[in-house]
Amino acid sequence: MTISPFILLAVIFGYFLLLMLISSVTSKGSNNETFFTANKKSPWLLVAVGMVGASLSGVTFISVPGTVGAGGLNMSFSYMQVVFGYLVGYFVIATVLLPAYYKLNLTSIYEYLEDRFGPVSYKTGAFYFLSSRIIGASMRLFLVAIVLQKFVLDQFGVPFWLTVVIAILLIWIYTYRGGIKTIVWTDTLQTVCMLTAVVLTISAILNGMDLGFSDLIPTIKNSEYSQLFFFEGGWSDPNNFYKQFSSGALIAIVMTGLDQDMMQKNLTCKTLGDAQKNMFTFSIVLIFANLLFLSMGALMYIYANQQGIEIPIRKDQLYPTLALEHLSPFIGVVFLLGLIAAAYSSADSALTSLTTSFCVDFLDFKKTDRTEQEKKRTRLIVHICFSIILLLVILVVKFINRDSIINELFVAAGFTYGPLLGLFSFGLFTKRFVKDKYVLLVCLASPIICFVLNKYSAIWFNGFEFGFTILALNGLLTFLGLWAISNSAPNGK
Repeated sequence: MTISPFILLAVIFGYFLLLMLISSVTSKGSNNETFFTANKKSPWLLVAVGMVGASLSGVTFISVPGTVGAGGLNMSFSYMQVVFGYLVGYFVIATVLLPAYYKLNLTSIYEYLEDRFGPVSYKTGAFYFLSSRIIGASMRLFLVAIVLQKFVLDQFGVPFWLTVVIAILLIWIYTYRGGIKTIVWTDTLQTVCMLTAVVLTISAILNGMDLGFSDLIPTIKNSEYSQLFFFEGGWSDPNNFYKQFSSGALIAIVMTGLDQDMMQKNLTCKTLGDAQKNMFTFSIVLIFANLLFLSMGALMYIYANQQGIEIPIRKDQLYPTLALEHLSPFIGVVFLLGLIAAAYSSADSALTSLTTSFCVDFLDFKKTDRTEQEKKRTRLIVHICFSIILLLVILVVKFINRDSIINELFVAAGFTYGPLLGLFSFGLFTKRFVKDKYVLLVCLASPIICFVLNKYSAIWFNGFEFGFTILALNGLLTFLGLWAISNSAPNGK
């Protein structure tokens, strides 16, 4: 049953009114310190819940359920092998990285690199973060904008470019004053909306199959989508448990622990102990959240096959297709809310973290003698500029209009985390001093070498494909390169 676009538009409008209200309340009396650190007064449990939504994002909300029946790299519940690896990564973040960040009282985590190595290392780390986040945030917003365009705004004759402008403008309006303090609260709301959407969708599908929640596990267990662990294949198998588990640990470390976007929320907690409680709680909640997404994915395939519904060629379109065209109008509305919540819980914090990193890492806000008012004005300009950059990247992708380009951009964003892994690992686990002026060369060479190896690995290594493990190789090459330009004495800088 098709839902009236007027109803969907009203729901979107109401949701953003609620976000504006939260912004108005949380940004009262705000200053630059509030924008960057929330004055270090965020309740740890609130941060933990909000981080779940930021970690999942709109791409996860649409794509993860579809991977259950997609075959290849992600099939059945194999994605949970990566998620279980996250637990190891989050433990490392809580026990190794967070103590280092709190000890130095950091606003941007890349300040650690300056303290440990020097200014070139510092700027290099911040540059890789900015590149990763611009690409990642743009792609997430792009995929969500496509859904909104197709099911809502096309009905009103709104062009795609205006859809994107409105989407980014709304983010800017509710984040430009309160910054990370507002994000902590809005992300919590958006996490709740997202998970509620998944639970209600599961309930609707079960009801459509004349089943109850007690039938959820048996139904999935007796289906072809229930396999969780893959031990049979060797390292050439993309679903190999050891390959995915170890990759999950590394992904968690670099995409959470070495990412300003995710760590900025942690650094708003009052104490190191609170930040660690947040990380441990967040990691447990995230496990159950991913299980919910995958369970819903399995049910969607079972339901579609039972009802004779054609599975879309692009598997990430299965959820929006069922929710907006085959289930009840209520579920369609719930899906739209969940999608917007998922998209904006990552996009809003990305915009805030980009502004924070550029102001602190490149404009040296903590070192300059600018007045509070001058900093606020500069911060506002930076915030606007990054909004425009996100807009332009999204429009370029739309203009190119090739799925392969989108996939390549996501892969490119992944490669940028390898140098960060190598830099932080070398700093934390060795006592050597690098020749700082050569660090950029090492951090440029490593991802280039990895890109070539990844592209031709199947030919050169008898069918072996790196998959997620390319991140480990990238970090290792960076680490070895840093060792080659290091000395045991401080004068090696």
